[in-house]
Amino acid sequence: MDLKEIQNLIKFVANSGVAEVKLEMDDVKITIRTTLEGNVSEATYVQMPAQPALQPVAVPQQIAPAPATPAAPAVENSNYVTVKSPMIGTFYRKPSPDKPMFVEVGSTVAKGDVLCVIEAMKLFNEIESEVSGKIVKILVDDMSPVEYDQPLFLVDPS
Repeated sequence: MDLKEIQNLIKFVANSGVAEVKLEMDDVKITIRTTLEGNVSEATYVQMPAQPALQPVAVPQQIAPAPATPAAPAVENSNYVTVKSPMIGTFYRKPSPDKPMFVEVGSTVAKGDVLCVIEAMKLFNEIESEVSGKIVKILVDDMSPVEYDQPLFLVDPS
C-alpha cells in the first residue's frame, strides 16, 4: 500500500462519518480514528513482518455526502502561482511555537525556500516554494487541517 492510497483512505474515513476503522492486509496494519466533526484525530500505519494474510475489517459501504468545501475567492491577477498542499495534514506557518513564521504576505521567496510545514501522521514535512517570487496571499490559517491539493499560498512570480 503506497502513500497515495493511505491518504485516500484517510480522506474517505474522514468524510464517511465512521468513528474508527482498522484495516489489516498482508504486511500492513492501519488504524484511523476521527472526531465528531469528521477530522482525523489519529492515524496509525504499521508495516508488519511477512506472515499469512489477515482478513480485512469490513468498512461500511454507505458513504455520507462530503461537506461542500468553500470555493477560493476569485483572484484579480491570473498570473499568480498557487502553491498547493501535497498531502493531507495539519498546516503550520512556523517550525515551532517559539520561532518566527516561515513567510508573511509580501515576503520574497526563492525556489526551494520553505514556506510552511504540514504534519501528517506525526511527521513534519517541509513544503518548499516551487517558484521564486513574492507571497501575495496566505490562504490557510495556522494550525488548520488541509486536504490534498488544497491551495496554500499565492505567489507572484514577476
